[in-house]
Amino acid sequence: MVDQLGLLITALISASICTDRDGLDAMLYYHNKGKGIPKKIFGDQGYSGKSIRERIGRYGIELEVVKRREKMGFSIKARRRMVERTFGWLEKFRRLSKDYEQISLTRMSMIYLAMIRLMLKRLSAFS
Repeated sequence: MVDQLGLLITALISASICTDRDGLDAMLYYHNKGKGIPKKIFGDQGYSGKSIRERIGRYGIELEVVKRREKMGFSIKARRRMVERTFGWLEKFRRLSKDYEQISLTRMSMIYLAMIRLMLKRLSAFS
């Protein structure tokens, strides 16, 4: 889960059989029962449906589904591609470019370290 700037809020690594919906539910459960998570989150069409809204609503979080464009041609969607941009930033780190890790906790630690490095670079640019 990332914020509007693409900076990491929390992460969860799960089995490949786990769907995005189940992963979001598990992430909210393990992340202090949803504390520290924004009150409104945006998702793609994979998160549409009444059941996922009810499950996320238990944590006091509103889910807004950002739909694809309906007409052909170029149009910018304000909330799309934030997560993909973050994945692009993380892929620049050699340790995260391939799946080298045997233990998923090590991979999650590398994700957090890479994001800390990105945030420190941004902070140092402002000072």
